[in-house]
Amino acid sequence: MKEPRQEARLLLPSLTRITDFDRNLPEVVELARDKWSRGDYVVVEMLEEGPACYEVETVDGSLVEMFPGDRLIGALGTRAATLEVVGDWREIGEDLEMQTLTAAGVLGVCTSAALQSADLANVGYIGHASRNGEPCRMKDFVPPAGEKQLEAPVILIIGTSMDSGKTVAAVAAIRELVAMGRRVAGAKVTGVGRLRDILAMKRAGAEPTMDFVDVGLPSTVIPPDEYEGRLKLLCSRLAESDPDVVIIEAGASPLEPYCGDIAMKVLEENVSLTILCASDPYAVLGVIEAFGVKPDLVSGRSTSTEAGIRLIEKMTGVPALSVIDPNTGPELAAFLKEKLPG
Repeated sequence: MKEPRQEARLLLPSLTRITDFDRNLPEVVELARDKWSRGDYVVVEMLEEGPACYEVETVDGSLVEMFPGDRLIGALGTRAATLEVVGDWREIGEDLEMQTLTAAGVLGVCTSAALQSADLANVGYIGHASRNGEPCRMKDFVPPAGEKQLEAPVILIIGTSMDSGKTVAAVAAIRELVAMGRRVAGAKVTGVGRLRDILAMKRAGAEPTMDFVDVGLPSTVIPPDEYEGRLKLLCSRLAESDPDVVIIEAGASPLEPYCGDIAMKVLEENVSLTILCASDPYAVLGVIEAFGVKPDLVSGRSTSTEAGIRLIEKMTGVPALSVIDPNTGPELAAFLKEKLPG
């Protein structure tokens, strides 16, 4: 016998973590399509067409299943992943249907997806999350900029692509620095909204941990001048905790449309060392030649074996280290002590 369907629910994905929606639910007001904009919080309902259920990342990072008939408050945004999903809120048509571009609640029309990608939930627009008749937008929940400038040294972690090992490297570096007695802050400054990466940094001992969602962005596929202003706000927020070191991960790669090149330019004066995480040894050479960046250390999937490490060092002259191997902890610690001031 088929189990009876549970009552429809309203889910709050992790993109709503900067709001007070968990304590004070917004009204739902329909807004004409030509009045929509990036970062709008909208209420959508999962449609029957598509997967039987979809996993949503909630405000504490846990995953819950969403079923047809359930509703979700997500944010309109854009994704341009090389290995998973491409989509844009601006592609939403007159039928007002769209997809969940990430489990965190980024919403738009999927225009391209890798064969191995998980099915996306098809959802229909119900209305805008609103207060006093005005639509709620992510930027509405961002505190004003502070005046403090970031002066702490930065370890910048970049990659040749998504899923190249950047967060693993960030976590390894945080653990070693915390063990040395350093106060470490962690941030992810480019990519598309998810909570899992900065949660991993937090569990490793970084405090505070932030990302671009904290400054009102569903993703960083935005105009460069707007991104630069938001990144400076994020850096000011990080500086308020007076960290000894800041670990900063740039999602995807500097060559992708997530403004990674702008992040590197803004952070340049603070960067004490750069770690490049690569999906394969030849990608290391590709990023160095294409972007003109020679890292201080290479890690990631490309360093999974001795053969990969030897090939990287032979082609580039840059030291390589598999930080996922617990036996390399002392070597990583010595490297950090050598490169960081103080």
